[in-house]
Amino acid sequence: MFVIELSLVLSTLLSVVSGVACVTYGISPRNGQPLPDLLYATINDLQSGLAAGTFTSVDLVNAYVARINEVNPVLHAVIETNPDALAIAASLDAERADGSTRGNLHGIPICIKDNIATLDKMNNTAGSFALLGAIPPSDSTVAAKLKAAGAIIIGKCNLSQWANYRSSNSTNGWTSRGGQTMGAYYPMQDPSGSSSGPGVVSSIGLAAAAVGTETSGSIISPSSRNSLTGIKPSVGLTSRYLVVPISQTQDTVGPLTRTMMDAAYILSVIAGQDSHDNYTSAIPFETIPDYAAECSSSGLENVKIGIPRNAITVSSTNGPEITAFNASIDVFKQLGATIVDNADFPDLAGYLNFTGSSYTSDPVVGADFVYDVANYFNEMTTNPNSITDLQQLINFTETYVPEDYPNRNVATWLSAASLNITMGDADYYTALLEQYYYGSNATILGALEKYDLDALIIPSSMSPGYAAIAGYPIVTVPLGYYPATTNVTYNSRGTLVSLGPNFPFGLSFYGRRFSEASLVKYACAFEAATNYRQLQNPYIIPNIQLIDVM
Repeated sequence: MFVIELSLVLSTLLSVVSGVACVTYGISPRNGQPLPDLLYATINDLQSGLAAGTFTSVDLVNAYVARINEVNPVLHAVIETNPDALAIAASLDAERADGSTRGNLHGIPICIKDNIATLDKMNNTAGSFALLGAIPPSDSTVAAKLKAAGAIIIGKCNLSQWANYRSSNSTNGWTSRGGQTMGAYYPMQDPSGSSSGPGVVSSIGLAAAAVGTETSGSIISPSSRNSLTGIKPSVGLTSRYLVVPISQTQDTVGPLTRTMMDAAYILSVIAGQDSHDNYTSAIPFETIPDYAAECSSSGLENVKIGIPRNAITVSSTNGPEITAFNASIDVFKQLGATIVDNADFPDLAGYLNFTGSSYTSDPVVGADFVYDVANYFNEMTTNPNSITDLQQLINFTETYVPEDYPNRNVATWLSAASLNITMGDADYYTALLEQYYYGSNATILGALEKYDLDALIIPSSMSPGYAAIAGYPIVTVPLGYYPATTNVTYNSRGTLVSLGPNFPFGLSFYGRRFSEASLVKYACAFEAATNYRQLQNPYIIPNIQLIDVM
């Protein structure tokens, strides 16, 4: 069903596509050209092959679905595939044959997290039976943008149920609908979350790329743990309309990909103002940047990078991450950056004492969820379980056996339901202003301004919380892997390995709100100089390649 592989297969060839080294696997029966290995294939690789007639989008869909079917019984990364994907691919192939393409995503299969609604034959459930069969009034704005750009939404990726906002005792990547997602770098690997499925899907090429969501850590953490690039956009850069919510003040939608260029392509498509999401009105530019155009090997020249040492915690287990992070400083210097060490957060103590520093206990997030989740249910044109508010959702989850209650509790929801503040009241806005201070002036923005910096860098395992509460962007890139001698540590349930040999980790870039173009530029330069993703293959790699379906 799957192959355990730590090196390239013997038949793998090397070629050059559009000036970029491309790992290939087999020869096309159509035109005799090399076929890209889907474990490594970039969007540029796929577009080159599509343009040359080496393969079609129908071939890509067949190959990716076969790869999903091959490993999903083990990894549970995809909840469902799109029954219309082949028909959509054929239509996009016909457009290409007529000389028309819609852009970089034309005919490219992408998997999206199962909390991003589509008005088609797929469900959108946040991994819960509470939403099974619910029908939205339209595609979510993000899904509509992807479709308009020619992307093929090949399926819905598994996740941590309700984006990790239900239980105090669940696990990353578990849902009642999709089971337990596992990472591909070690048996029973904790995939991190809550965009667990998107992380695994991208890491082993079950789609060309994936799109997830983040409130605090849900793109950056699984990107880091699956050796991916990931972009957590500034809150407001991407619309959340018809995305199953946690918090309108913190939720955002972004890509998890194998290269920074691929993430940039997707971000340019999904970003932009939307009348359904008033947070997008804060976007400070009329034209969305061409983020991919920022990618350059010289992107760090004359850039001033700070390191907030007081936010970097050394523990008994994270030594390899700290060592790799410190070693990366020389890479930045060699690439022309100026490093300002000890560019510390000005009021870290205040942040750490702030009750909202953990999003599951943040009163603003809790009040947002009570309001926003009711709105989401009430947006549905079909709502089979007639759930209209949080209390009804709690009742359903506690009584519907497949939801695994009380083995997985609803403590986070109970906490939100018992809050004494309501979204929009005076106490809410007091807490919100406090939250914005601790997520900006006290931490990220405070350091950027105090030391006159272009960006900050920090290990990705430590980056999400600081950026979450004031909606700041993060970009993560691979930085390395835990050594083969790492002790295996299991989670409290004994169902996942929370740390072990070959576990990937990443490096994060912080910047000012809506500075994604600059962060992409810096990350691209670092990625080009290091290429850490290529140093370690997953232990599970699907056998199926394009040649097998042509």
